Amino acid sequence: MVKNSFISIIPQEEKDKNKGSVEFQILSFTKKIRRLTSHLELHKKDYLSQRGLRKILGKRQRLLAYLSNKNRVRYKELIGQLNIREPKTR
Repeated sequence: MVKNSFISIIPQEEKDKNKGSVEFQILSFTKKIRRLTSHLELHKKDYLSQRGLRKILGKRQRLLAYLSNKNRVRYKELIGQLNIREPKTR
């Protein structure tokens, strides 16, 4: 796995001024999720990391739901850039 390959989607100058934006938060959560997933492939019984992964997944899911309600176009672009699936609707 290549380190920090996910952050390169956003240019450096935008990273510095938009750290609180929804897109940047989703991007950083995605980076953490992929790092934890690769860790859990090696350490299958690390239950504390599994719990942390589930918490981060929930946070990202809530942010994605917020973004899809506020701006559907930006939501679709971000989903395409990060190669993540859309959550199933109930």
